Amino acid sequence: MSVPQNALSDDADWWRGAAIYQIYPRSFQDSNGDGIGDLSGIIHRLPYVAELGVDAIWISPFFRSPMLDFGYDVSDYRDIDPMFGTLGDFDALIERAHALGLRVIIDLVMSHTSAQHTWFKESRASRDNAKSDWYVWADPKPDGSPPNNWLSIFGGSAWEWDAERMQYYMHNFLTEQPDLNFHNADVRNELLDITRFWLERGVDGFRLDTVNFYVHDKELRDNPPLAEEERNDNTAPSVNPYNFQDHLWDKTQPENIDFLRSFRALLNEYPGTTAVGEVGESQRGMEVQAQYTAGDDLLHMCYDFAFLASAYPTGPHVGAILEKFNRIVTEGWACWAYSNHDVVRHATRWGMNEPVLRLYAGLLMSLKGSVCLYQGEELGLTEAYVPYEDLQDPYGKRFWPKFKGRDGARTPFPWTRDNHNGGFTDSKPWLPVAVEHVERAVQAQQEDPSSTLQFYRRMLAFRKAHLPLLKGDIDVLSATEDQITFLRSFEGAQVFCAFNLSDAPVQIKLPEGSWETDTRAPFEFNETAEGISLPPHQAFFASGVPAQG
Repeated sequence: MSVPQNALSDDADWWRGAAIYQIYPRSFQDSNGDGIGDLSGIIHRLPYVAELGVDAIWISPFFRSPMLDFGYDVSDYRDIDPMFGTLGDFDALIERAHALGLRVIIDLVMSHTSAQHTWFKESRASRDNAKSDWYVWADPKPDGSPPNNWLSIFGGSAWEWDAERMQYYMHNFLTEQPDLNFHNADVRNELLDITRFWLERGVDGFRLDTVNFYVHDKELRDNPPLAEEERNDNTAPSVNPYNFQDHLWDKTQPENIDFLRSFRALLNEYPGTTAVGEVGESQRGMEVQAQYTAGDDLLHMCYDFAFLASAYPTGPHVGAILEKFNRIVTEGWACWAYSNHDVVRHATRWGMNEPVLRLYAGLLMSLKGSVCLYQGEELGLTEAYVPYEDLQDPYGKRFWPKFKGRDGARTPFPWTRDNHNGGFTDSKPWLPVAVEHVERAVQAQQEDPSSTLQFYRRMLAFRKAHLPLLKGDIDVLSATEDQITFLRSFEGAQVFCAFNLSDAPVQIKLPEGSWETDTRAPFEFNETAEGISLPPHQAFFASGVPAQG
């Protein structure tokens, strides 16, 4: 594979409309034979990512960690865990990515640390040491029970008794992931210093893990119950009682806005950097997005959960999401995704075959917003089955078998067909390689012009060639069970987009105006006297200017 060296775009707003490729480092490429992916492996495979046609990579956490939640439990924010490499390896990764025209976004986990972090060890030692207030501590109720009814996303109470300090500490996730106290100015300032550390190393942005979990209610008020009809699985799986509460007080507090302003002010010192916040909020997700991205002094964009849930994206469902976004998030920018390291891969979650997968990939890349593509979706990978004895995810172990955890989306990436581990490693991988994934390996799809991989490359190139698709507004024209059509508009240029969501041909009528059919998109259509005939699960694009009403 020959990939030309490309200069980075000098557009400070490169993030607006960017295609971002998420790399889960444990599972991308092992370079030293220990069965775990690493930074050197990523460097080796960056030409593949550049050839795909994305603008940036997002690397899931690689900081020092006991790996109880696989890097999302940080024990040292300023160092690389030895299993992934060294700071020198990270510097080399930045240099290589930039040479290939790829920006680098890293996953910054600031709502909580590992219980093995030196901050927490000091904080739990006494109630009057220098870091005693760095975490969320509270006395028990008179009967010894936790301070309130808050729940952990990983199941059970969000409070853990600490016999050393004789108090409870708060943890939104594992008990080994204590929550930092953002009401403490020293905590906020230290986290900004850590952000600067990575900016100085050349990162281009941050994916802010659980950004709305940073601040808790100082009064520790109980969350009210949530009506059964309002529960969904946008934030936690349906088997989790976390969904039984309306999370009014344990997250998404107004004081977070001030911290995000400070964070953005720091990023503004480094032109061309960006931040995308992951908003885990089932009931008020878009309202929070609107708050966190309003104006130019908060987050650049938010990572939207709308298409990460189990609800099938029918035309009316997609139309309703887009209408709601346009109505509520009037100033902000979305980052859409179908899959990531935390959810069942969408090919399996929605039961999509190859033509449907491609159609919806085209739809994703035509929406207003940036897009995140999770490693392997460009190969059409399905959720892998991981037997209980091979399971690594503590979430899956807790709720097995009704919820099998996240390992099925995290199995090693398949590079070749001529190796029982798909070219990922020469030794036993940390999770088993799915046999069906090896059949869809990069090697198998690289030279096949009809492969899903080649489809993604063509669709990404098509998107990049049209500014309205990158940066434009969106106006939904129709959203039925059979089809969805919309206009993307930017600085006088427009692109008409139509998608046949059905198993039968549909007729598409273009809006009044002057339109030029675009044949570069990787879809099929037929022009008839009545308009455009779209075969099942195909799309149509036209550029032009609609008639003025």
